[in-house]
Amino acid sequence: MPNHPPNAALKGTAMPKARYTFELPEHDVEYGVEVRIKDLNIDPQAQRTLNERRAQNIADNMVREAIGSVIVSKRPDSDLYIVDGQHRWRACALADIRTIRAEVHHSLTQAQEAILFLIKNRESHKPRPIDEYHVGLTGGVPLFVDTDRILDKHGLTLGSTSTNGVGAVSGVLRIVDRYGASVFDRTLTVAEEAWERSAETWDGMLLGGIGMFLGRWGDLVDDKELAKKMMGMGTAAKWRSEILSQSSRGGFNNSGTGSRVSTAYRLVVAAWNKGRKAENRIEA
Repeated sequence: MPNHPPNAALKGTAMPKARYTFELPEHDVEYGVEVRIKDLNIDPQAQRTLNERRAQNIADNMVREAIGSVIVSKRPDSDLYIVDGQHRWRACALADIRTIRAEVHHSLTQAQEAILFLIKNRESHKPRPIDEYHVGLTGGVPLFVDTDRILDKHGLTLGSTSTNGVGAVSGVLRIVDRYGASVFDRTLTVAEEAWERSAETWDGMLLGGIGMFLGRWGDLVDDKELAKKMMGMGTAAKWRSEILSQSSRGGFNNSGTGSRVSTAYRLVVAAWNKGRKAENRIEA
């Protein structure tokens, strides 16, 4: 069991945050190039899922002068692949518009195209988290690769909640991004040891609270003891119910995902502190 400083409630510092960045090599870029709609291709591994209804809606309300530019990669064989703007491309096809202006990037690999997509969508028109995850895997981005590695280690998939699946894509990525893959690994281990494998075990609020606790105090915590204490406070379903109840009592402004994760964190702290002397407790 970890050694605790005497005579004072524990006030440790947060564990170092993981730093994940999207990087591209220097390469040639052409701006304002007019390209034919029929010459553009889509690589599903480096793109989000095409929403046909969205494309049709764009086509129905098309203002030709306001379409803007699509982002295109010109591969070594001269084929053109859309990196960003596939819905506008599809809308142009539906509206029988034959050309569109493009920003053309040269000499990128498929993985680099995926990274360019993530960079272009980081601030605006952000893709669905699960699309970003799959594109990030194609791009070999460490954040997504590390997340996938830990999930695979635990026999889990990402995207839908089940006994063997985690649906909270954004929550999972947030744990890895803020605290690192090792904390995410420990989070899944503690959750399963406390509540066994079930859909409720992988609830995003619960994982977020455990991850935050281990991210802040992991160097002071014995994971098996933590799991045992959490189990003593009830099932995953009971924890989830208590989190929702406490969050709702906090009012409208405290009912969002962030507040629920914070509530889960406080419950994990309470579980860890149960039965401890004041000087050995962790302050939430």
